Amino acid sequence: MENNKLKKKLIIKTVMTVETGMHIGGSSDNVEIGGIDNPVIKIGTQNGKPLVPGSSLKGKIRSLLEQMAGVSEAGGGTKKNGQSWEYKDKPEKLQKIINLFGYSGDKKISKIIVRDSEMLPESLKLLEDSSDFLDMPYTENKYENTIDRVTGVTTGGGIRQTERVPAGVKFNVEFVINVWDEDGDGENLKNLLKEGIKALELDYLGGSGSRGYGKVSFDWKGIENPKEKDMQNLINNEA
Repeated sequence: MENNKLKKKLIIKTVMTVETGMHIGGSSDNVEIGGIDNPVIKIGTQNGKPLVPGSSLKGKIRSLLEQMAGVSEAGGGTKKNGQSWEYKDKPEKLQKIINLFGYSGDKKISKIIVRDSEMLPESLKLLEDSSDFLDMPYTENKYENTIDRVTGVTTGGGIRQTERVPAGVKFNVEFVINVWDEDGDGENLKNLLKEGIKALELDYLGGSGSRGYGKVSFDWKGIENPKEKDMQNLINNEA
């Protein structure tokens, strides 16, 4: 589309609640003897408080949407003859996903920003007040075994510790959708994001979801009622 401009931003602020212990992995390069094997990612400048990276949330939502569209690779993979897909040749559902999330193979920029998410102050207080029941500040450790499927017993060296954000913790979440002229009022972009969030609530965030980790839920009031920021007014110093 000619003269396609960034028209406005839809700013969606919501709260994500951890329903079952969640593990989004951090660095374990410097694990000490007796230390935890699988730590969670944390804010290093804030006394080790866990956070949810925007990349983890964005990537999971996109992955679920692509699975629902029937593709197994980001952007839809390649054609049977081995040649790269052209954007116009992709299935309509996949085009919508790429239009929102972008795809470097087609030089399509992402129209969605997902901020890193920090814990609500009330959750920080809850964890601080529960320190006697936690294994580490703000987190819990879960011990797991590797079971030999033939003998049914734990294999040697199979015990490991996984750090998790406890159930009940809440995170502030912010999505920003960039709406261009070609996107109309942006409802199509918002609805696609909503579809992905609903799919995430039925799936999991982080690792070990098949073993019960990472069930999350969202406050839908904030998702249904985004704030709008007119970009042309900003340019004209009218905002």
